[in-house]
Amino acid sequence: MITFEGLGLDSKLIQATDALGFKNPTPIQEKAIPVLLSGTKDLVGLAQTGTGKTAAFGLPLLQLVESKNKYPQALIVCPTRELCMQIVNEIELFKKFVIGMNALAVYGGTPIGAQIRELKRGVQLVVATPGRLIDLIERKAINLEKIKYVVLDEADEMLNMGFQDDIEFILQNTPNRESTWLFSATMPPEIKRVSKKYMKTPVEITVGKMNTASKNVDHQFYVASSHHRYEALKRLIDFNPGIYGLIFTRTKADAQKIAEKLTREGYDIDALHGDLTQGQRDKVMGEFREKTLQLLIATDVAARGIDVVGITHVINYELPDDIEVYTHRSGRTGRAGKTGVCMSIVSSREVGRIKQIERLTQVPFHKLDIPSGKDVCRKQFSSCMDKLMLTDISHGDYETYLPALQEKFATVTKEEILKRVAAMEFDRFLKYYENAEDLNLREGRERNRVLRRDDESRERTVHRDTRGRKFSGGNDYTKLFVNLGTKDGFYKASFLQFILDMSELQKETLGRIDMKEMNSWIEIDKNAANKMIRAIDGKKFKGRKIRMNPA
Repeated sequence: MITFEGLGLDSKLIQATDALGFKNPTPIQEKAIPVLLSGTKDLVGLAQTGTGKTAAFGLPLLQLVESKNKYPQALIVCPTRELCMQIVNEIELFKKFVIGMNALAVYGGTPIGAQIRELKRGVQLVVATPGRLIDLIERKAINLEKIKYVVLDEADEMLNMGFQDDIEFILQNTPNRESTWLFSATMPPEIKRVSKKYMKTPVEITVGKMNTASKNVDHQFYVASSHHRYEALKRLIDFNPGIYGLIFTRTKADAQKIAEKLTREGYDIDALHGDLTQGQRDKVMGEFREKTLQLLIATDVAARGIDVVGITHVINYELPDDIEVYTHRSGRTGRAGKTGVCMSIVSSREVGRIKQIERLTQVPFHKLDIPSGKDVCRKQFSSCMDKLMLTDISHGDYETYLPALQEKFATVTKEEILKRVAAMEFDRFLKYYENAEDLNLREGRERNRVLRRDDESRERTVHRDTRGRKFSGGNDYTKLFVNLGTKDGFYKASFLQFILDMSELQKETLGRIDMKEMNSWIEIDKNAANKMIRAIDGKKFKGRKIRMNPA
């Protein structure tokens, strides 16, 4: 089997990989590193998250970049602050024995002044999010003319977040680069266009099949009516004692609402969404990594870049729109050779979507019944007894207390003690689930409801905007004016997320967004326009009153 040394890496880098316990490269590392070490070839690497992409480009960069030159020579662009920090942390480990090499993470949400000071001190590798990097370029705080190597990591995520214009702007401002390396989990048409425009006959490397979900994950789905979705979520959590997981919702409002309800009911959970300050976000992530929190509930946008070890379960409170998003969600468990579980709560109308995901990801999905109340109580009690039997009693002077305990329980049978333990530990569960209803959808009682919904849906027509996106209802779309623009610190991606979060609408309702310095125009399904106006008009942004009305 090939080793890192056999890939042609410098001895100081081999020393670092040995210190980290890395002996054999992953498939993406084995294929990419020899190509990238030439320093003159463009590359497109297609591989899922968690396959070792950071080392695949990080190790060659550390070998190619000159540590004696104290200016940026390599630029790594990625979609989120968390991924930015993660990449720099890994590069710090790889450069442990390389003297004089500095890497800096630049991202939004923190004071820009400190990052500018670090740049002036001299760094060779810059890892940046698009928005903050463009801010630095416009302030002339970073000089990219001597950049030789540009890496676009998680390129598909950046394009999904609306960063295409930003990426092109960045590439236009690195005119002297010798090579461009693009890493992505998927290959949408936008990435093909970028590679064709800015790369010269790139080497293409594919590891595994695209959109293929992890084989280490057990993919399960549970069918429940929409008004039983929250109860179904609680049952699944309660039926899996010891769960350490991520729950995904469509909107930040759902994430916050569910987190608050579960917290009131005694669960160790918090929400991650766009309304949190950076300090609050860091606090939540710190608690989750330390396992003070058992569960973290988040939207896809808020969870991007999160890489937490040991996640046992991923729960889709609602299915995502895109297959790629499902593979990203499920890929957060079952890592590093461990097994994991991805559970999806679906309505009867969404079972067809499950079959579609199953076909495209090429992994089997298992339809399971939502546990009954008695099932939950039995599972919790069994788990408690297992913990009781595995409790370490070898430390501590327990013998001292035995006579008093034996005297206390002299007239109590073993069966009675077990009943009392059950009552003490599970009184809440037993009372809550005593008369719990069956949450599983049964064909007979749902058929009429499904038929009624099908009749209603047939009456709606489907329209598309100029980009081919569907509008589910109405005869066309309308245009709205809003007095927010690029001067307010928005880029298209952040503006899109802002208006969707404020209005709790889906992105499918939107058409074109035209942003100017002082204001913007939004095309929207006319049936959703009033909802957006009611949600946004009159609210405040950075102390200024937002005005939204038909254009």
